[in-house]
Formats: sequence, C-alpha cells, structure tokens
Amino acid sequence: MKKRLLFFLGQLCLCLYFNGVSVAQEKAQAPAAPQPTGSEGKLSGILTDSLTGKPIAYATVALLQQGSTQALNGTLTGQDGRFTFSQVPAGKYNLAISFIGYKTKTLQVLVTGGNADLQLGTIRLSPAATQLQEVNVQTLRPTITQEADRVVMQVEGSALAAGNTAYDVLAKAPGVYVDQEGNIQLNGRSGITVMLDGKLTYLSARDLRTMLEGMPAENIKNIEVITHPSAKYDAEGSSGILNINLVKNEQRGMNGSVYAGTTYNGHLFGYSTGGRLNYKAGPWNTFVTLDMARRVGGREATFTRVFQGEAQTIYFDQVATGSYHVQGPPAVRLGADYSLNERQSIGFMAYYGTNFLHNDFLTDTYIGTSPSQPELYIDASNYVTNRFTNRTANLHYLAKYDTLGTMLSADLDYARITNAGEANFYNYYDSLASDQPIIKDFLYTHTPNGYDIYSAKVDYSRPLAKDGKLELGAKASRVISDNDSRFYFNNSEAPVLDPNRTNHFVYTENIFAAYLNWSGKVGEHFKVQAGLRAEQTQSRGELRTTGQVTERTYLNLFPSVFVQQKVSDDYELNYSYSRRIERPNYGNLNPFIFYRDPYTWVQGNPYLRPQLSHAFGLRQVFKQDYSLELNYQLNHDVIAEVPVIDAEKATTLYYNGNVDDAQNLSLTAVVPIKILKNWETRNTLVVSYDEYSTIVNAAPIINSQWSYMLQSNHTILLPFELRMELNGAYVAEEVYALYIVKPRWWVHAGIKKSFLDEKLDLSFNVNDVFKSQRIAVASKLGGGNVNDFDQYLFNRYYGVTLRYNFSKGQKVEERQRNSLEELRRTGN
Repeated sequence: MKKRLLFFLGQLCLCLYFNGVSVAQEKAQAPAAPQPTGSEGKLSGILTDSLTGKPIAYATVALLQQGSTQALNGTLTGQDGRFTFSQVPAGKYNLAISFIGYKTKTLQVLVTGGNADLQLGTIRLSPAATQLQEVNVQTLRPTITQEADRVVMQVEGSALAAGNTAYDVLAKAPGVYVDQEGNIQLNGRSGITVMLDGKLTYLSARDLRTMLEGMPAENIKNIEVITHPSAKYDAEGSSGILNINLVKNEQRGMNGSVYAGTTYNGHLFGYSTGGRLNYKAGPWNTFVTLDMARRVGGREATFTRVFQGEAQTIYFDQVATGSYHVQGPPAVRLGADYSLNERQSIGFMAYYGTNFLHNDFLTDTYIGTSPSQPELYIDASNYVTNRFTNRTANLHYLAKYDTLGTMLSADLDYARITNAGEANFYNYYDSLASDQPIIKDFLYTHTPNGYDIYSAKVDYSRPLAKDGKLELGAKASRVISDNDSRFYFNNSEAPVLDPNRTNHFVYTENIFAAYLNWSGKVGEHFKVQAGLRAEQTQSRGELRTTGQVTERTYLNLFPSVFVQQKVSDDYELNYSYSRRIERPNYGNLNPFIFYRDPYTWVQGNPYLRPQLSHAFGLRQVFKQDYSLELNYQLNHDVIAEVPVIDAEKATTLYYNGNVDDAQNLSLTAVVPIKILKNWETRNTLVVSYDEYSTIVNAAPIINSQWSYMLQSNHTILLPFELRMELNGAYVAEEVYALYIVKPRWWVHAGIKKSFLDEKLDLSFNVNDVFKSQRIAVASKLGGGNVNDFDQYLFNRYYGVTLRYNFSKGQKVEERQRNSLEELRRTGN
C-alpha cells in the first residue's frame, strides 16, 4: 500500500510538473527543442539519499532543454533508484530532480550523440531543511534501520561518532555488549565474528580492541548486525557477524576532511587528530587516511576470594588501581581502484598502524585465615609496555558480465600482526603477624608474539529466473602464529630465566572452504535462500620448549536455510537455521603462564577444541520497522574462561577450557517510536535464558539464569539546528560460563552543530554520564569457594571534536566519464 501511494504521488507530481512548465512556456518564448538527427544518446543514473546512501524510489526526473523551461521528457525512479532516458538527441540539457522531503537538484548534461550511453552514476539528494515562520523543519535521518537479513546502524555524521573510537561505537550497536577484555555478546550470546569491509580481522579479543580503539568512529559508514549469516560468509562466529563498513569515496574530483578532538576521563587527557583525502578522476579512485591518537583509560577494582581448604579457610582481599595510555605515529590507510573498462576494475588497499602501550596496575592485597585479621600484606606494582603493529594489504578484482548482475570477484589478503611486550612486577611481602623484614620478589617477562595471515578467495554470482540468484565461491587461508614468551626472576643484577614458566609456541592453521548458495521465489508469498558451506581445517600446535605437538584435521559442513514469508504488505515472517563454528583463539592455545599477581595467573590451553553451534530463528516484521525475533542456540564444547582454585596455596588460575554444553533462548524486540516531530527513538529489548553445564573439581555444576537487556537510542533535533543523540541501556543479572554478572546500566550522550553550509562540524559527547557502567561478577565454584570482583573501567569521559569537510573540483553528480569521451555537467 505504501509503495502504491508513493507511485501515485510520483505520477501526480510528474503530471503537475509538466502542466506547470507548459503554462510557463506560454508566457515566455523558448528556443526550439533539438530535432532528432539520427545522432542520439541514452541517459541513465541512480538516485540515492546523501546521508544513508539508500536508493530513492518514485522520485521525479524531468529532462529540459538548456535555456528553456520546456520539459521534453520525464520519468520516475524505480525501486532501485534507477532512471533512464532513451533516444535523446545530441545537445545540452538540464535534469530537474525532485522528491518530497528533499532539496530539488538541477544538473546540466551534454549528450554528444552517436548512440553514446551516458551513465550519470550516483546522484545524491539532500534532505530538505526549510525555514517557515522562524520554525526550522528538518528531516530526521534514522540512526538504525532494519533490512531483510540484518540491522544496520548508521555511524557516519552522527553526534555519538564524533570524538569516539570504532570500539566505542561498536559497543553502542543494538543488542551488542562488549566487556573489558574486548569479548562481544550479541542478543545475550557470545561468539561474535567482527569483519572489516566484509573481511575477517583474525584478531584476538584484545588485539581487536586495540585495533578498534585506534580507529576514529568518523571513518565508519555503518555497522551491520547479521545474526544469521548465509553460507557465503565464513562459518566462524557461533552467534553471528558484526561487519564494520568504512566510509568510501563517492565523489569525483578532490575532497576530504580533517579533524581534531580531545577527551578527559577524570584522570587523564587524550586526543585524536587526522584526516582523509580522496581523489577520483577518469578511471582512478584513490584515497589516503591518517589518524593519530592518544588513548587513555584505567580501572578501580576490588577482588574478594575465599579458599576452603581441608585444614583451614583462607581469605583474600585485594584493592587495585590502574591506568594506561596508548599512542603512536599516524596510522596510514591508502588504496586505489582502477576501472579497466565499464565492466572490470582492479584495486588495492594497504594499512599500517603501530602504537605503544604504557600500563600500570597497582594492588594492595591482604591474606589471612580470618576476614578481619589479615596475616600477610602484599604491595604489588606491575608495569607493562607493549608495541602493537598491524600491517594489512589487499588486492581485489571485480568483473560485471552483464546488466543483469552476473559478477565475479577475487581477493588476495595478507596481514602481519605483532606484539612486542615486556613487563616488570615488583612485589613486597610484609608479614603482619611478626616482625620479619619485608621480602622483595621482582619478576620480568618478555612476550613477543605475532601472526602472519594469508588468504585468497573468489566469489561468483548469477541472477536466475523468477528473481532467483545463484552464488558460489571458494576460499583458502593460512595462519602462522609465533609466541616466544619468557619469564625471569629479577632479584639479582641479571635476570634469571624461569624454565617452568617459559614457552615458545608455534601454531599453524589452514582452512579450505567452498560454498553454494541459492535464493529465489517459491510461489507468490515465499522467498527462500538455502546454502551449504564446507570447511576443512588443518591445525598444528608445537610447544618447542618441550617438543609437544598437537595436530588436528577435521571437516565440517555448515548448512543454512532462510525463508521469508510475506503475509501482507505490513507483515512478514522470517524463518532461519544455520550451523556455525568458533575455533580457539591462537593466543589461548599457548600454555604460557601469564602473570597478574603472586596469587593470580592466566594460562593457555593447547587442547582446546572448536565450539559448534546450531542456531534457529523466527522473526516477525511489522510495517518494515517493528520486529520480534525468537532465537534458540545449542552449543557444544563451549569455549569459556574457567577459574581453578588451589585452596592450599590460595591461588587462582584462569584458563580457557571447553565447558561441556550450553544453550541460549532469546527474544528480541525492536520498536521505533516517534515521540515528537523532531524526536525519534529506536528501542531494543532482549529477554534471554542461558544455561551452562560443566564439571569443576569432579562435581557437576549447572549455571543458568533468565536475563534481559533494554537499549534505547534517541535522535533529537533541537533549536538552532542542534542535533542530539542519546544511547542508554540496562542489563539485568546474567550468567556466562561459571560467572554470575550483576546488573549494570549506562547512558551516553552527544550533541552536534554544523556551520559553514555543513562543512564544519562541532561535536560534544559524554560517555557513561552517570558513572554507572560498573562490572560486578561472582563465580559459581561450589565447595564454599568464592571468586568475586567489582571494578569500574573509567568509562566516563568527556570529548570535544571539530571536523572540517572540504571539496575541490567536481562532485560525482557533476562529472562522469563514459566509454567514448569525458562529459561534463554542473549541479547546484
């Protein structure tokens, strides 16, 4: 009904337009229209929203002779925003484009004839902002939109993006929660794969956080939340995919932006600065970005542990404070695309970024057999430095074989990721029950590690009859991980190697994959997509310190089925099933003991098995905006952090193990509400049930809990053309593996003002306004043992950012190249 109404309004506008210009030409003498001479051309283009990039359907496009108000021809854009004028005589023309809620655009075009096909490319309309009786009426751009198979969160140009990092914005996506280690949950489920422009990052949670914290949010166009990926995507990620799409150049000529900002978290100042330069001319499209930042953070925490031993009970109480800053030279990302002809293009992209981390973690620990009478005090000061370097390169090829959409693409990728870290641990033991002197114990670790990643893939797609589509492809990847981690006693003039806590671990992994995916209509009301992906994994972990080798080879099939049922114009149902995998992280396979304090260690596990998941989904969509989605997920060999208590030594060892099984049931509702004309909200409610079963100290443990998360995003247009965005969330008590996570909530706010015809943007934002985003966790261990902690990660900070957008030369609407010659046009 909505589409029919738009079509009717478009036709009505078109008729009124031609009627108006006919009256006008009776009042003014206009030059005669060019007559057909046998030398004719064809005009075509695509109309999109300048903010969202989505096609605009049923817009009016009129063809007029230059110097005249006489309309020679007119048409409406299709569902995909395309329009075409055939058999246009050679000459100079104006294109008048209009649509309700957008600014009218007029373009000058030159048709040379000779049956030339003049492709005008993408033409972008800007939302209207009109002044009526001193009341400013603007069009609200939706921050979050819902598509058939994903939810898209628009980032580019938003107030919350200014001054924030990609990591900050990712944590604000609907249904997403990111913990302090960078682990991500989606709709209450862990095991999320993060992709960058459709490519796997291959990073551990910590390295991923480091990379995203070094990327300004202004470089992101949008974030796609894909809860049930098709067979085309890698099977990695048991709970779905978060795809971060970076801003791409869509204008001809030279354009770009520069920005500078600062943040303050109540303890330390940070900054960010950089810029982007794009140049598009002829067959070339090139870009380069430079980003430099000083990121700051820290935490305040308390740790409480009770060790129930056979002879006695030991009480452990610790207060910790920490701070860090990360900075480095500008990170550089550059790339270029070259059009070989109208149907083929090649390109490359390269990235280099490095930064230096300085982190201190200071703890005061009291230990005793009575909670109120400690017998030992430990003053521990940990100082960590690390250099993180990320180098990536990509070569790609794209061929379009016909106008129907038959395409072939190929990619070659290489990445080199390294961490060169070292740490000093200074421990002072004071016996409170005696007059013994303070004992010093100094330790030192050197932990260099790196990953080399090679990947090649090819994808082919071909349209079929009845809106069908066939996709197939293959991919091969190889990962080599080298961790040479050394542990030293540092109590003498020269450090002494501790062979019991030193490891050199090398891990290689080869994955060979192929997929077949089909989609099409079945009857009048059903669309079906079905696919099968096969992945062969070969892995080899070698602990060179001892000669221990662990090898695995396994083949997995990953089917996926999606059915879309259109019940009516305002209501549809989507059914889905997919099988996914989550392989062990390379760092978690290294059995090296990572030191936190004298009583807390972290150790890798070379025997980790991959986690396999079955995911079922049913989603209802009302009026294309409201949705209610029911998901059930069954996981086998769940990979999770497990604390191991040694009551006699009062120590806690954390390692990643395979929790036997887990299941998750979730209900997700997305409800947009328009509170006022200039105030819109999009609200997400997730109700979930999690259950984990495992064995700890020879006793079975089941950890289960009902939970819910409410997230609300607000976009408000204020007087004086101010744009405000609010993001708030509340997460009820939930469970993960052996942990019980207490309730938490937060509110983020941002406000933005544009100047100089929207070329200059000034933004101010506050993260965690009420300083409420605390993390309080208890462990379900049994036997009277306790392992609880409560910490705040300095999430509240204030930021100010200034960004200037510039353009020199012609925009993509003003300059285009066809197969015969360069054609010019100018717009207003």
